[in-house]
Amino acid sequence: MAMRQRTPKGAGRGMPVQKGVLGRTIKMLFKSYPKMVPITLVLIIVNAIISSIPSVFMERIFTVVGDALKAIADGKIAVNAGWTAYGAEIIKYMLILISLYVVSLISGAINKQLLAIITQGFLKKTREQMFNGMQDLPIKYFDTHNNGDIMSYYTNDIDALRQMVGESIPQLITSSIMVITLFFIMLWYSVWLMLVVLIGIVFILLVTKKVGGGAGKYFLAQQRATGKMEGFIEEMMNGQKVVKVFCHEEEAKADFDKVNDFLCDQSNRAHRYANMLMPILGNIGHVMYVIVAILGGVFILNGVGNVSLGVAVGSVVSIIGIPLVVSFLQMTRQFFNNINQVSNQVNSVVMGIAGAKRLFDLIDEKPEVDNGYVTLVNAKEVDDEIVECEEFTKMWAWKHPHGDGTTTYTKLCGDVVLSEVDFEYEEGKPVLHDVTIFAKPGQKVAFVGATGAGKTTITNLINRFYDIADGKIRYDGININKIKKADLRRSLGIVLQETNLFTGTVMDNIRYGKLNATDDECIAAAKLAGADDFITRLPDGYNTLLTGNGANLSQGQRQLVAIARAAVADPPVMILDEATSSIDTRTEAIVSRGMDALMQGRTVFVIAHRLSTVRNSDVIIVLDHGRIIERGSHEKLIEERGQYYQLYTGAFELE
Repeated sequence: MAMRQRTPKGAGRGMPVQKGVLGRTIKMLFKSYPKMVPITLVLIIVNAIISSIPSVFMERIFTVVGDALKAIADGKIAVNAGWTAYGAEIIKYMLILISLYVVSLISGAINKQLLAIITQGFLKKTREQMFNGMQDLPIKYFDTHNNGDIMSYYTNDIDALRQMVGESIPQLITSSIMVITLFFIMLWYSVWLMLVVLIGIVFILLVTKKVGGGAGKYFLAQQRATGKMEGFIEEMMNGQKVVKVFCHEEEAKADFDKVNDFLCDQSNRAHRYANMLMPILGNIGHVMYVIVAILGGVFILNGVGNVSLGVAVGSVVSIIGIPLVVSFLQMTRQFFNNINQVSNQVNSVVMGIAGAKRLFDLIDEKPEVDNGYVTLVNAKEVDDEIVECEEFTKMWAWKHPHGDGTTTYTKLCGDVVLSEVDFEYEEGKPVLHDVTIFAKPGQKVAFVGATGAGKTTITNLINRFYDIADGKIRYDGININKIKKADLRRSLGIVLQETNLFTGTVMDNIRYGKLNATDDECIAAAKLAGADDFITRLPDGYNTLLTGNGANLSQGQRQLVAIARAAVADPPVMILDEATSSIDTRTEAIVSRGMDALMQGRTVFVIAHRLSTVRNSDVIIVLDHGRIIERGSHEKLIEERGQYYQLYTGAFELE
């Protein structure tokens, strides 16, 4: 059954968008495209200004036509002479308008192309930054975050960022520039009519503050709820067989309804404010248009004198007339339309900021800390001394630099010692207590115990997926905290209970354990693991394409490929976490022979519920609630007739 999804704390009240996210986004844009972004901004500004000034020329054309009609009416010129007297000036203004529109067309086309390049390139770099950073995160991050929520970063949040960068911000800049330009043009033409427009601006500011202020805090909640929704769906898709087997369809529907209702509620809250704003502002613009038209008519009929900056310099008529009012009406409509566009794009920008904040949260996650300085190098013996070399010799050594400037080399043997180790995933909840284990090179050490006893935790500590709270872990006599994590893990082979195969051929998946392995090495590893028999019977043998985590293979076959993948790496230490749990008894016998050959000369840690797989171990360690309660060989533990004896004879259930 799906896990119950909890409502994020504070989601219902709304979560404020982190300040500085938009500024950080813009800085990243300039850093990514230091030349193209300024050019694009210039083109946007040019387009915005050009789109704001046609009304100016329309006023001039109306004035010239009015002068021509007045001259004809006064008998100063003949009707047929009107065009001769005033036509040239009208053509001049028309040619200027056409030239401006051509410039706008060219700059707009270039601007669109540059925006596409910038947006897609920026998203590409952001995804790379996210993914590269994600590879450096500790395992704890993935243990505590839902896979579907992480996927939502790369889908919904990236798409919100795309819309903000590629559409909303450019449109917001365009509309804002047009509003500012029109404001000064209108002020230039008529202060009286501009005062009417200012009243509308005051109303718009009040409404925007009251209504628009509530949208931003809910858009972030919506993005988070979307991530939880995707996480739930991903969980349901992976567990669909389990849902069917246990007839939990109705419970799954009920759980989905809760997650879906929560997303719907947050989306409603966000869009309720956003959708209210546009109609209100639009109607304010219509009302102001009507008021300007009425007052303009009144001013014309009463011959009201015009007051403006243009009148002061003599470029605008001193009496409010029809040409001025008609062009001012056009500017008024354009002015309020652009204010509506600004408010509309603000909502889109807020949604984009909400998505960007989540992306930055992922990017800003602290990477896995690695203070190690001991590295793993190719080595060879010269005059009984270990020396570093470039060529691959099948011999590795730990390169250990010291504070006095000297460097020592220790042969990689696989000697692992855990000494009085304590560990807890959460503070105050110990998982391991006083665990001491000695694993000599070539020994096979098995862990037995109920689920939650701490078996897998021990192996997670050996490869430093987690760091211990107290005690010491030494590898070939070196504290593993001093070893670089990548080099430490390179010396370990691991086969997990949950097998993960990647899209690619069978050969590619085996080679994943050693990227420079030859085909012959991969085939040899498959034979060693007992996988060669079924691989050669596949349609294309080792070149058979695997998809969907190896969905065209059985669970046992996937496990065999995973074992072959570990074998090709040829590490001195192997960790087998329930490696044969998904393999039938007959296949297990085949694998066991291969595993025995693989284990020769290696230190092996085995975790198994099937006790037949640990019987031939050198040391069997029985764990209970994070403590070692028994240890010894199979025969010794049977003689002691303790818990292992009860487990082995069936007198005591493992779980």
